[in-house]
Amino acid sequence: MLNQPSRTQRELRKVRQMTLASEIHGFSAEIVEHLRQRGETISTAESLTAGSVSAAIVTVAGASDVFVGGLTAYRDEIKISHLDIDPALIEKHTVISEEVAVAMAKGANKSFGTTWAIGTTGVAGPNSLDGNPVGVVWVAIEGPISHTIELALSGDRDSVRNAATSSAIATFARILRHRV
Repeated sequence: MLNQPSRTQRELRKVRQMTLASEIHGFSAEIVEHLRQRGETISTAESLTAGSVSAAIVTVAGASDVFVGGLTAYRDEIKISHLDIDPALIEKHTVISEEVAVAMAKGANKSFGTTWAIGTTGVAGPNSLDGNPVGVVWVAIEGPISHTIELALSGDRDSVRNAATSSAIATFARILRHRV
């Protein structure tokens, strides 16, 4: 019973999760609408988010008009074989790096033939990886505009993954909103 969250803590966590889900859905709907209006498409290459970025987008009715596909690439050998990432890049920078996040997004663009792609990599926990602490996340957006973000998140595994997903979706929505 030690370290168990109280009923109030559990209820607050549930409210935060519902708010986060609602926020992500709103951004996802915006993404689908912007892409549909422009005749553009999206794909994903995800590691720590394990398909949750894809899942967020496809919760929107009509997402099939713009979402082509996604790949969850947890292991290095999948990143290499399915996203065509050079093993030397992983060796030099580790999988938890801006360079690998960009290569993942570019690999998704190439594999799926999309206008845009989102790549995510990082450490959700519970342990550090390749010298990176839990909460280090890289998100890469590749398309007519390229953009990367580095996140330093805190919390448990689910919190880190949810925040990474939310950040990826919100950032992409903002890029599309402000793109001429």
